[in-house]
Amino acid sequence: MTDIANGASEATGIIGAAFADEIVTNAHTKLVSVPGIEGPVALITLDNGFDHTKPNSFGPAGLLAFDKALDEAFAANPAAIAVTGKPFIFAAGADLKGVPSITTREQGVELGQLGHRVFRRLRESSVPTFAFVNGVALGGGLEVGLHCHYRTFADNVGALGLPEAMLGLVPGWGGTQLLPNLIGPSNAVTVAIENPLNNGKVINSKKALELGIADVVLGSADFIEQSLAWAAQVIAGDITPARPEIDRGAGWDEAIARAKAIVDGKTKNNAPGAVRTVELLELARTTDLTDPKSLDAGFAAEDNALADLLMTDELRAGLYAFDLVNKRAKRPAGAPDKSLARKITGVGIVGAGLMASQLAMLFVKQLKVPVILTDIDSERIDKGVGYVHGEIDKLLAKGRLSPDGANRLKALVTGSLDKAAFAKTDFVIEAVFENMDVKKKVFAELEEHISPETVLATNTSSLSITEMAAGLEHPERVVGFHFFNPVAVLPLLEVVKGEKTDDATLATAFATAKALRKSAVGSADLPGFVFNRLLIRALGEVMNAVDEGTPFDVADNAIAELGMPMTPFTLLALVGPAIALHTGETLNAAYPERFKPSPGLEAIVEARKPGVWTWTDKGQVVDPEVAALWHQGDNPSTSEEVLERTRRAFAEEIRIMLEEGVVAAPEDIDLCLILGGGFGFWNGGITPYLDRTGTSEAVNGKTFLAKGVASV
Repeated sequence: MTDIANGASEATGIIGAAFADEIVTNAHTKLVSVPGIEGPVALITLDNGFDHTKPNSFGPAGLLAFDKALDEAFAANPAAIAVTGKPFIFAAGADLKGVPSITTREQGVELGQLGHRVFRRLRESSVPTFAFVNGVALGGGLEVGLHCHYRTFADNVGALGLPEAMLGLVPGWGGTQLLPNLIGPSNAVTVAIENPLNNGKVINSKKALELGIADVVLGSADFIEQSLAWAAQVIAGDITPARPEIDRGAGWDEAIARAKAIVDGKTKNNAPGAVRTVELLELARTTDLTDPKSLDAGFAAEDNALADLLMTDELRAGLYAFDLVNKRAKRPAGAPDKSLARKITGVGIVGAGLMASQLAMLFVKQLKVPVILTDIDSERIDKGVGYVHGEIDKLLAKGRLSPDGANRLKALVTGSLDKAAFAKTDFVIEAVFENMDVKKKVFAELEEHISPETVLATNTSSLSITEMAAGLEHPERVVGFHFFNPVAVLPLLEVVKGEKTDDATLATAFATAKALRKSAVGSADLPGFVFNRLLIRALGEVMNAVDEGTPFDVADNAIAELGMPMTPFTLLALVGPAIALHTGETLNAAYPERFKPSPGLEAIVEARKPGVWTWTDKGQVVDPEVAALWHQGDNPSTSEEVLERTRRAFAEEIRIMLEEGVVAAPEDIDLCLILGGGFGFWNGGITPYLDRTGTSEAVNGKTFLAKGVASV
């Protein structure tokens, strides 16, 4: 630990010890002369000494280093103070690695107070302060900019935001009080609530300018020079950045109502960080930025919210989930040495329906290699190729592709009725009807035309890879490659190893997943693999409860606190009852004692009903035809009983899957549910929630995770 870090431990008392391993972001003050400005500009550069792969962050020692740099800056009696970052990085917020070591609420209060004390020096400075945001600025990093009087942003910055609500925190160093009073409550709700709960969405510098966070966007090539020149114009009075008048009446009411609706819709108010963020945004209506006492009150509310949340299991689960998505997902358990992976120079796709067309778009966009589609007739092939061309045109219209780039991608996508066209491919994936005989026939036909080393991948959601490869001359090159719909949105990709799948094939599958910018999780070749097996088990409990007599609305709304992004019957309509039934039948055949068929589901599939719910002028109601088809018993359950049986089903199935070796660890289960189904960060996926509620021990006699891994 550095001298500064040692100083932090003394100067910040009880909080310093929790951050003993902090990678300190130092702050270097340099006095620069700028044409048009009388006196020097104190330019403070945040830099932790590493490249852009290790972003600047603020722990206690980093905050004190920044404080010391501000001392030096003010002592120079400058004409202005400006803060910038190392190449590509401004600052990525608080150092969260120390959070698991925080054991008392008092430590949380101290951490919040320290950040406020240091950052507000920029706001309360008698000389103009500027943030030159040259790169990533998230959380506390963006809050540094909010405390400054003026903000310039480089035009290539693509990651800006306040993601705390997603993690289980609040923007705790001024963000909730300053942002709505700078850009208005509605825009603040977008940045602090809507975007974080939309899979951690971030904004770019152009959007920051539209919202009013940025005062100006400047070219990245000579960004600091341009920023200093712009600052000179501000100091001279030639430029006065616009500041909107803030609506503290109906506009604020509407913004808070929207925020509450988003939090309820996304989390059913089960995410404490999001709920507290809304409360703080509501409080900001009465915060007067010109009155230090008013700011004291607003910042104290942030300190208290931060301290409360730091002592919740939901926050620890959120940080665990964040770590899974950002670290474990990049190093898949069970992946062979990447040096074994073969290069992909051409891709074949069997099928030209919607799923196959989405796959073709993904492969050509990310790999930029020839992609050939095939199907049973020219009309289907033409439709599939047309879909891809249409998606490329959309990217062109949005400015995300140049005309030349769009034409090059279109030229790479072709179709053929003759599978001999696949002779030069290295990777062929089938996306045909979910039927074992059909898939085996497809692979047998392909093997006549492709090289022995061409990977044969299947997008099956539940069928056996081993059985599919049986009878082939080269079963070792068959692998499961299960995408989730919509392909462009959901990041999970299950890579399934068959009994004879060799390491080269498996390594190629993992490498291809990475090239496609998907997060791969390895799975054993057992029915349903990971995500669908758990999903069908949970949906089965809900549907069985309805079969027994539980009202549809009671069963559908009972399991909201599990953290699924939509209700079971809403999800059923999205997936399709027929697909859910087919997967359920596969699992019932393998595990009949746990996966019980639902007569009601069978009835609506036979009648080709698209789902349970329909909409009338009275809102969402059960489709009368479904109600007539779905015969119910006389043994209804309460919502609490449905929740409890679903929890227990999850706990039992996860234990069995771990015993069977479906995945390497509980972390992979959670990763699949987060990435494949959008399960809530505040639950850490599912196993931390099952541990927290006592379900794991009640069902299995022990927790899935060690104490403190995703809990206080």
